Amino acid sequence: MAARSVLERDGVRIACRDFGGDGPSALLLHGLAGHAGEWTETAGWLTQRSRVVVFDARGHGRSEHLPLDVSRAAHVADTVFVVEQLRLGPVVLIGQSLGGHTALLVAAERPDLVRGLIVADASPAEGDHGAVVELGDALKRWPVPFASREAALEFFGGPSPAAEAWADGLEQRDDGWWPRFDVDLMMRTLSEAVSRSYWSEWERIRCPTVVVRGGSGVIPAGDAHAMIRPLPQARLIELAGAAHDLHLDRPAEWREALSEFIDSLAQPC
Repeated sequence: MAARSVLERDGVRIACRDFGGDGPSALLLHGLAGHAGEWTETAGWLTQRSRVVVFDARGHGRSEHLPLDVSRAAHVADTVFVVEQLRLGPVVLIGQSLGGHTALLVAAERPDLVRGLIVADASPAEGDHGAVVELGDALKRWPVPFASREAALEFFGGPSPAAEAWADGLEQRDDGWWPRFDVDLMMRTLSEAVSRSYWSEWERIRCPTVVVRGGSGVIPAGDAHAMIRPLPQARLIELAGAAHDLHLDRPAEWREALSEFIDSLAQPC
């Protein structure tokens, strides 16, 4: 059972979960419209190697619901704050999607706090602004409130780790089950992330790095290969057939990729 706590930075609540565990610290960052609980399966085995901490990003889960600032700088500052407040550094940063984008920016800005970096289905390339509109339309098609958790599971594709994680992110109210996020805020958050390229930040990263790409994810193969070229300490792992939520879609392959990398950090140079 993870220990829950709430930190506060500049008036913004940040809901954290500490799963405990042995070894160097690992901080896991979820993607857009996600939540910390989606890392529960990963944390279950990662605690054998690391102290595992997760938190809900601002605007998500149990953290501040409608923060005014959803900039990349705010997300980076939140992550640095959690690392420093919980004395996790130097930490292994593991991020998927928007969380991977945040993780790479933290590694570039605060190399003293990061001993290893895993970026899952995210890249520093400028995004497609049309994707912001598509995402908003997709989220607005959710039939909320869901009548039951079972109805939500069916909508998200039936029993599967991914469907379970999406359903677990809902909040039960008197009239049904609701998302713990605001759609317009999600669109603002994604707009901030895709507004420009972050290749210059990426090229400043100096810690050991793994890029994990889902074969059926959203990152083009060319972008993934371009990411490892300027970083001699980086390598690419591709999970064939894995969707964007690759940690939920291919948990066994995801575990293998992370375990090998984290074990390598413990080896003498």
